[in-house]
Amino acid sequence: MKSVDVEMRPGRAAGQAQPTRLPQHAERSGDTAIEVAETLQGEARMSHDDNGGADKAEHHPTPLLDELESGPWPSFVTGLKRLRDSGDKQYAPMMNDLLGQLEHSYENRLGYWKGGTVSVFGYGGGVIPRFSEVADKFPKSREFHTLRVQPPAGFHYSTDILRQMCDVWEKHGSGLIAFHGQSGDIMFQGCSTENVQKAFDELNEMGFDLGGAGPALRTSMSCVGHARCEMSCYDEVKAHRTIINEFLDEMHRPALPYKFKFKFSGCGNDCVNAIHRADFAVIGTWRDDMKVDQDEVKKYVARVGRKYTIDHVIAMCPTRALSLNDDDTLDVDNRSCVRCMHCLNVMNKALSPGNDRGASILIGGKRALKVGDLMGTMIVPFIKLDTEEDFQNLVEMARKLLDFFAENALEHERIGETMDRIGLPAFLEALEIDPDPNMVNHPRTSCFVRTDDFTEEAEKYFERKRHKDGKSIAAE
Repeated sequence: MKSVDVEMRPGRAAGQAQPTRLPQHAERSGDTAIEVAETLQGEARMSHDDNGGADKAEHHPTPLLDELESGPWPSFVTGLKRLRDSGDKQYAPMMNDLLGQLEHSYENRLGYWKGGTVSVFGYGGGVIPRFSEVADKFPKSREFHTLRVQPPAGFHYSTDILRQMCDVWEKHGSGLIAFHGQSGDIMFQGCSTENVQKAFDELNEMGFDLGGAGPALRTSMSCVGHARCEMSCYDEVKAHRTIINEFLDEMHRPALPYKFKFKFSGCGNDCVNAIHRADFAVIGTWRDDMKVDQDEVKKYVARVGRKYTIDHVIAMCPTRALSLNDDDTLDVDNRSCVRCMHCLNVMNKALSPGNDRGASILIGGKRALKVGDLMGTMIVPFIKLDTEEDFQNLVEMARKLLDFFAENALEHERIGETMDRIGLPAFLEALEIDPDPNMVNHPRTSCFVRTDDFTEEAEKYFERKRHKDGKSIAAE
């Protein structure tokens, strides 16, 4: 089944995408987002006033929810009320009952949603069903399903596409959209069972596809990357689309023990939280020396002062790899650098990643489930991602890992928990990956350890490294 490419044109079942029709409130291209929002609110008020305040008496009282609007920060309740007060919009009654049910939940400190089965033709996931347990009291919100829709790689949207999305959801849903859920999906929240297929068909015509839900491959995320960021170390968008296009069936037809996530960050800043949220994290890095522009270093020191530079850059290095010389130049101990990115972020004109760029692969990041939160374990310290062959190597590793996960994980178990259960040596052996010192997650805390075979094992490691380096030199 064909997936959606990053350009978002056209959908799987579509021919050519239809010409964009902007909603009336967005026809003037000069309008800012704030002006459009104010226009929407004004139109809603006018429509409401024209009806002589119709339905106002029928609004559910929400004293507890009102309290959430009294604080210093914007409240989601205000947005829900705006949708409720949208005059003759088809979703206004649904949002009124939704607020009533939410107030009911706050009063009783209980949730009143239950799951079920809702899908679109040909898909086994991508829709989160929600059925109300108090539908007799709040019938208009008895069904409030969510469509998870995959975002374009790198989160690149045109304003036309965003307006078309809003039009679709105002027509078929509640008007409530979240960009983006923690999984990376565009969350179209609030839809009846009858309208799920209709909404999906129109979104698919625009070039979008459902994301993952349930025990399946989940929607992937990638940072804005090389499109805008000078720290990017590989083509994040290409890696993202290559992986998801290859394994799309695993997303739409759930058949794994539990969820599995890919995430792609272009550098150690990890703007998509891959290291601690992804089962398979691809993090940009470099293996040569950091690039230093000494003239820019001097300009930075002259602008902020030596004390500030020492306190906020030099002293903040976790491995003390930086030192400021008397002539205001910077020395970098590159062998000690752990790519924490702090100095590059602060002195972004003076410092930048090296020229030999690629990525590290970490496996097993997750939030709490059977065991507590886990950060990803370094499995591949460095991989080049320049050529088509490099990207195919990434795909093959991902396929091998997914196969291992499908065959060996317990039900409702993430890959990080599988590794914790069977141990890293067994995991590496199964994936045919040689052990590497970079994989050490935590030093041994027991003093009872055999050391008589350390020399032999060290010789094996260095022999493998010499053999690998020799093959690389031969290939060049």
